[in-house]
Amino acid sequence: MQITSRFTIAVHIVTCIDYFKEEQKVTSEFLAGSVGANPVIIRTVISRLKAAGIVITSQGSSGASLAKPLDQITFYDIYKALDCIDETGLFHFHENPNASCPVGRNIHAAMDEKLAEIQTSMEAQMKQITLADVVSDTRNRILAEV
Repeated sequence: MQITSRFTIAVHIVTCIDYFKEEQKVTSEFLAGSVGANPVIIRTVISRLKAAGIVITSQGSSGASLAKPLDQITFYDIYKALDCIDETGLFHFHENPNASCPVGRNIHAAMDEKLAEIQTSMEAQMKQITLADVVSDTRNRILAEV
């Protein structure tokens, strides 16, 4: 079980866009330097954030900006925008439990509802955390460094 690193990259991107919005143009190359990732990966993540209505980009030299206020962007919004998990859900069940074993025959049914509850709970918590929370914490940490 693991949500892809695209999730944390996306949160990093949104935080950078907000933090540097008054100082400089926030381009994929600039973001790649901050994230420590290839600009192609950054452009892919930005494309998904744009499709989800989280960021705005335009051709030319304007760079990226936020499409809505930080307090209206949740971890869940980022998670859904990036398709961080596949259609099977957060947990990938092992594919070949032994049907001739009583445990193998029943383990999937015994776990499915419990795993779905865990995912639902996690997603509900993600809906409570906004990017405003992350940006505020990041700014406080930057100020503490000074």
